[in-house]
Amino acid sequence: MNSGTIFCTVFAATFALSACKPSAPHPEIFKTQTDALEKAKGVEKQLQQSEEQRRAAEEEQQK
Repeated sequence: MNSGTIFCTVFAATFALSACKPSAPHPEIFKTQTDALEKAKGVEKQLQQSEEQRRAAEEEQQK
């Protein structure tokens, strides 16, 4: 094989592969992740409120 044939083959392969674009992930993938994140934030908020209530009750008992 001469260098012209190799060049054309490599060029054609590069051109063919560059035309392929990866598809975007399905939106449901992100939805499940954001739902899980929102649920975790809700749990964190509940824990913080419980901690604040516990501290307030503890301060009342010390008085």
